[in-house]
Parts: sequence; C-alpha cells; structure tokens
Amino acid sequence: MPAMEPLYRLIGVSRCDFSKEEFLILEAELFICICEELKEFFRNQYRNYFCLMKFAIEHEDDMLEINFIRLIMKDILSSEEYTLEGIARYTDTHEDVVQEIFAGSNISPSARLFRRVIELHRSIRSDLYGEIMKRVAAQYLIVA
Repeated sequence: MPAMEPLYRLIGVSRCDFSKEEFLILEAELFICICEELKEFFRNQYRNYFCLMKFAIEHEDDMLEINFIRLIMKDILSSEEYTLEGIARYTDTHEDVVQEIFAGSNISPSARLFRRVIELHRSIRSDLYGEIMKRVAAQYLIVA
C-alpha cells in the first residue's frame, strides 16, 4: 500500500513557507481542485451519454456528484489492478460497504473512505493526477 504523497509535493510547494493553519487550508484547497478536475474528466468520458439524454449542465453536475466515488471505483476496476475486494482491503472497509457504493445504494461514504479511494486511484492513475496538478498549478500562477 503506497502512503498518500502530500498534495503540496505534487506542485513543488515547501511546507516551511506556511503556518500549520495555512498548510491545512492549502491541502484542502488542492483536494477540492483535484475533485473538480476529476469531475470534468468523467464529464468528458460521459459526454455522449449526456448529449443523448439531453441533460442540462445542472443535471450533469448532479449525476457526477452523486456517482463520483462510483466513477472513481469503476476507473480503478478498469485498470484491472484491483477488484472490489481489493479496494475494500486497501481502504480498510468492509466489502459490503464497497459493494453498496459501487451498486449505487450508498452515495454518502465516509470522508475517510473517500480519501482512501482517491489515494488508491492516484496510485493507479498517476499520469492523470500529474496532468491535473499541472493545470491546478497553472491556474494558481495566473491568479497570483
């Protein structure tokens, strides 16, 4: 099991430059940005479906939000590196809970489980996360 690499390292930020409170805010902000970029990644994957169903952008957003962890799990499974049982073991979660999330009957997992699923996804799709962090860093350089 890989330990979660701190998000700030992905964009080359030194922890010494921030107070503890500032640093927690930075980590939270990066996490939110990653989630938003992942939603756009999945929106692009399902663009044809959304067009076919003629969804308004608000409906797309709702579907992506509700199914977000399922989409991440589906992407993990598509790598064929993990099964649902493997995801359960990695996240230290009962397999029934992981099954419920994947089936869509549990759309509100714990923050701990959500973070661990993101962590696992990042270890499998490091190239995707590298691209996401480049875009996030570029956005912040423009703002600064």
